[in-house]
Amino acid sequence: MTHLKVGDKAPNFSAKDEQGNKVELSDYKGKKLVVFFYPKASTPGCTAEACNLNDNFDKFQSQGYEILGVSADSAKRQANFKNKYGFQYPLIADEDKAVIEAFGVWGPKKFMGKEYDGIHRTTFVINEEGVLEDVITKVKTKAHAEQILGI
Repeated sequence: MTHLKVGDKAPNFSAKDEQGNKVELSDYKGKKLVVFFYPKASTPGCTAEACNLNDNFDKFQSQGYEILGVSADSAKRQANFKNKYGFQYPLIADEDKAVIEAFGVWGPKKFMGKEYDGIHRTTFVINEEGVLEDVITKVKTKAHAEQILGI
């Protein structure tokens, strides 16, 4: 789905997190960043994925990674999702889909025989220079940290 590939520069973005704080790619300059896009807060697959990353947050931090979750949910829905599960990383409320479209993860999907447009569950691993180190399109929601860190 996404046109981005390993070796590409990560798209610059500016968006608001669940608290209304401005978050930009430049905030993470000099750090490694995992940006994971998920279809909808508090749904089973998205919860499994976000909880798996949160459960391994210390491992990410020890290897120099920050984590950022992105969906088109409202700030209120993102805040409820984060608070319910105690996520230790920000969730972007990308209601206008600016970040989602910059990363190319919005497009046609099929579910139970119906076609519709939505977010393709995709994770981007960005190095300290803002270059994509990995693009994961076949996300294992219950073992996503292992996919990223190889643990």
